[in-house]
Amino acid sequence: MVKALDNVTLNVADHEFVVIVGPSGCGKTTTLRLIAGLEEPTAGRITIGQTVVNDLSPRERDIAIVFQNYALFPYMTVFQNMAFGLKLRKYPTAEVEMRVQEAAKLLGIAHLLEKKPAALSGGQRQRVAVGRAIVRDPKAFLFDEPLSNLDAALRLTTRAELKSLHQRLWTTTIYVTHDQAEAMTLGDRICVMRDGIIRQTGPPMEVYEQPANRFVAGFLGMPPMNFLEGRIEFEHDIPRFVMKGKRIVLPARLKGALAAFKGKEMTLGIRPEHFSASPIQGQPQNRISARVDVVEPLGDRVDVCLTSSFGQRFVIKTAPDVKMKIGDQVTLYADTAQVHIFVPGEMGKNINLPGQQV
Repeated sequence: MVKALDNVTLNVADHEFVVIVGPSGCGKTTTLRLIAGLEEPTAGRITIGQTVVNDLSPRERDIAIVFQNYALFPYMTVFQNMAFGLKLRKYPTAEVEMRVQEAAKLLGIAHLLEKKPAALSGGQRQRVAVGRAIVRDPKAFLFDEPLSNLDAALRLTTRAELKSLHQRLWTTTIYVTHDQAEAMTLGDRICVMRDGIIRQTGPPMEVYEQPANRFVAGFLGMPPMNFLEGRIEFEHDIPRFVMKGKRIVLPARLKGALAAFKGKEMTLGIRPEHFSASPIQGQPQNRISARVDVVEPLGDRVDVCLTSSFGQRFVIKTAPDVKMKIGDQVTLYADTAQVHIFVPGEMGKNINLPGQQV
């Protein structure tokens, strides 16, 4: 038997928008299906409001789910698709009409009500699927990677529409995605999963700036955080990170946390945006010499892949006016006020965090 989830505990407040994010196979969709009643847990409790719903059918849970593939009936019109669930529940015809018209107007698809799904674009089909959920006025919305079939530009606009929709409807929402941009922009809180385990939960920027472990640090951010291998040493009571003879002076605030790791191999994490081509005030000694391997212009920024003089590869973000060419030898400055120190290993703990157990 495969253990899809391992001791998952997640509390979602009324009206909250929580995003479950993680790589494929991490257990996020299974979590959603358990909440919806489409899967049965082998242990634990699922509570909606004050009611334990483990033994309730999906219909009895009063929640609405929007699937990745839209799940529209191809032979029905948009109106009929949106009204289907209400008719199953024997709502009066006048109320069905009112609810569908209101939801269609809210989503900007009132002019499409007589069309069938085959005549719609991907974005329009997604709106219909969302509208079908809205008309029910459920206790909660569940979204299972609803934007993954849309192109990049449409994902961006639809993402903004979903955020605006939540602010208007104020319905409790749990949203599953593998896309970190969706997680960071949509969620009041994000829940990062890996291997069926919740690795960290918190407000998006808190998780980004204070990752609990190396996996979370590397998963959030594009390009991802750089990880450099070395060991901890102290010189004149000042902590340093040593990589093949190259020493980086670490912030004094880390002295207490690093004392237990003196002489041990550790991992230094630093995000691409925390390198500079110019000296950083108060940190002139933290220079890194490197060779430029790849230059990727992206319009508003340039991503540059480099190999350091001590043999480790890393990536930086620069402004478009910072000119670097493949093969250039450059000097960069690391902002060590922003670094993280991790215990070795993919799930190595971040020792920067207050109260972190390592």
